[in-house]
Amino acid sequence: MASAVPIGKALEEATCSICLEYLTEPVMIACGHNFCRACITQYTEQRKPQSGTKFPCPECRVLFQKGNFRPNRQLANIIESIKPLRLQPGQAQNENLCEMDKEKLQLFCREDGKAACVVPIEEVAQGYKVKLQEILGPLRQKLEEALALVSEEEKKIREWQGKVENQRRSITCEFKKLHQLLSEEEQLLLRRLAEEERETLQRLQDNITKLSEQSAALINRITELEEKCQQPAAELLSRVMRGPFLHRSEHVKLQPPEAVSPALKTPAPSTDSVTLSPVDVTLDPDTAHPNLVLSQDRKRVRRKTKRQNLPNNPERFDPCVFVLGAEGFTGGRHYWEVEMADKTRWILGVCKESVSRKNPDHLSPKNGYWTVCLRDGEYKALTDPWTPLPVSVRPSRVGIFLDYKAGEVSFYNVSDRSHLFTFTDTFSGTVRPFFSPCANAGGKNTAPLIICSVPAQARGNLGP
Repeated sequence: MASAVPIGKALEEATCSICLEYLTEPVMIACGHNFCRACITQYTEQRKPQSGTKFPCPECRVLFQKGNFRPNRQLANIIESIKPLRLQPGQAQNENLCEMDKEKLQLFCREDGKAACVVPIEEVAQGYKVKLQEILGPLRQKLEEALALVSEEEKKIREWQGKVENQRRSITCEFKKLHQLLSEEEQLLLRRLAEEERETLQRLQDNITKLSEQSAALINRITELEEKCQQPAAELLSRVMRGPFLHRSEHVKLQPPEAVSPALKTPAPSTDSVTLSPVDVTLDPDTAHPNLVLSQDRKRVRRKTKRQNLPNNPERFDPCVFVLGAEGFTGGRHYWEVEMADKTRWILGVCKESVSRKNPDHLSPKNGYWTVCLRDGEYKALTDPWTPLPVSVRPSRVGIFLDYKAGEVSFYNVSDRSHLFTFTDTFSGTVRPFFSPCANAGGKNTAPLIICSVPAQARGNLGP
């Protein structure tokens, strides 16, 4: 029951204290007591007011204003609900019994308009409490499961948002690098184009100079011959018959100009032709010198003092502490990055797969090596002779870009996104990544060379 009161209390509220019958048209006066409209009206008409037009309440003697009655419709509805129960005001308590179990009616529901005893309600309620407790157990367990699932999903959201943010930072960082690399490559291409323009124009200008000199000589010879034709016969014959005059004139040769190709050697980059393709380079253990130790994932190489007992297979470098990448390239454009941290010596680049492993030649392009190194605190491209590299920021990571078709290997300082050096050559056969962590230098160069992962989104366009 939503609102229940004792039966006695309900009957008391429903009874007029003037006529002692159920209230008819119940009205409420200022003090809160209820009376029949007719009864309270007659009460005010039959008595003299105590103060002006105010009368004392028949029950509590509190003064109220004549005619200031407020209809009590809620009480009227309760009375209408009580009447069918045949409960009369003042009726004996033993006559107000529950029809079902003959218990005394003690409660009355204001909303339902029904009276009920107490004992059956308690017994039924107790039964329902037991049932509810039985239901509550599984529900609480399901609630715990639901809350645990919510916690897991919230954790997934946090982890996912963390991954997205890391990916966002990675994309931004990598594209900043690529933008710088593109800028460096643009400047490199423009410098090459300017140099090619200067050299080609010089050669063409030299051709013009030489041809102009030949033209002047021919003009002089023609003029001389024309003058001879105008001389008297005796004088002409004396000159012509004397010396190799006619022979020199008959055997004048025109030197053709040097052939200069009209084709540009510096190619123009395009989206389709110069796409950087990060490659997942790994180390080839079969090529590693016995003093080189590779990590399990074949991404790190360091030199150890003690020589390992490894098979002396033909692919293995010995005595030089070199190791090759497992991947071989016969075309395409490929990019990878190597971290060297605080190493004091190292060599990186590419080489022909066919280089000698047991008696390696001097590291130079003519011997199939295109490499750069750090040695004695100086960065150098291993050309012949070596080329010093101007480095303003010490690289902790170097990017290598191989453009097989263009015959170029470019090196970049990833730390400040600057171009280091580019080899230009013609490749044939298989070319493989080349690594050397060099000697430990008394414990100062023990850090490994690490092949780094280049995100797929770092792909961009690079000129050769």
